[in-house]
Amino acid sequence: MTPRPLSNNERRDWLRLSRTENVGPITFRQLMRRFGTAAKALEVLPDMAAHGGKRSFKLPNPDSVADEIFRTTKLGGRILAMGEPDYPEALAAIEDAPPLITVLGQISVLQKRCIGIVGARNASLNGRKMAENLARDLGREGITIVSGLARGVDTAAHQGSVTTGTAAIVAGGVDVVYPEENRKLYEQIGELGCVVSDQPLGLEPIAKLFPRRNRIISGLSLGIIVVEAAEKSGSLITARMALEQGREVFAVPGSPLDPRCTGTNDLIRQGGVLTESVRDVLTHIHALPQRLAEPKESPFGAFPVDDDEAQLDLARVKIIENLSPSPVSIDELIRQCHVSPSLVLTVLLELELAGRLERQAGNRVALTG
Repeated sequence: MTPRPLSNNERRDWLRLSRTENVGPITFRQLMRRFGTAAKALEVLPDMAAHGGKRSFKLPNPDSVADEIFRTTKLGGRILAMGEPDYPEALAAIEDAPPLITVLGQISVLQKRCIGIVGARNASLNGRKMAENLARDLGREGITIVSGLARGVDTAAHQGSVTTGTAAIVAGGVDVVYPEENRKLYEQIGELGCVVSDQPLGLEPIAKLFPRRNRIISGLSLGIIVVEAAEKSGSLITARMALEQGREVFAVPGSPLDPRCTGTNDLIRQGGVLTESVRDVLTHIHALPQRLAEPKESPFGAFPVDDDEAQLDLARVKIIENLSPSPVSIDELIRQCHVSPSLVLTVLLELELAGRLERQAGNRVALTG
């Protein structure tokens, strides 16, 4: 299917569906596969949530969604939907790609090959210098640098590439500057590069949103360079996401006496590319295919439909009996319940809309309580 822009009505429906409670990226895809359009999905969500056990289910106000689109346009930004021509191809290839992203600035920088640079907020002087040099040298090679606008390594990476092309992926709205000390840098990026988010305008960043931000950083990128990262740091979470998405992971080695380098040195032991200069990155980048994945016919494949209510009632009982707080693969659930895949997928959607189900990596699901 040839990429096409959404109509104004479709964009409003997509945004309203994506802003609906308990509708994450994978659930959004499942609903679009099941019902074909966001408008049809919105019609049935309250009933589906009720079947899953939630009696009070509110949809986003259409006026608030229309206002978000208006304010984004007034800022000079755009809300891009998956399947539209300008939606980044690399990001669309990941399993949990955001259905829509808001972009403030030059969308063209996202059409180039991207490399992510992440690392410690309390980075050393040498760590910041290394990040800035790598970003500058990669930028000169026509590569967009992607990072998270945080203190330390992120800031240095953006500073090194702000004139050649950089994308700041933020955890809150694209109009919210965080940290405030980076306001001038934020304004430069908005003019020469771009600021990207999948969150509503005006939303302040909170802890649970940073992993979502991190998956966009890795999803946009051919690979992630980690400069100074302690054990269990957010940068290592981004590196793990990159590996799950089939991306390269590069790590700058550091002193074993510096706790900020424990994570990066461990990445190298686990097979990350030891990175001392831009040559180490370019050697691997040039060997990668031009596309991270073949273009899809459509971002939403066919969803098998079985509307037999009697069978659905039986399936609900079996599926809930077989679920627990411990994750189980959906394929195993289908085998154990002896019901059709369409019934299982429908019941899982109902439970997720009711807030009773959590999707995890590896196509696994678990009850939330």
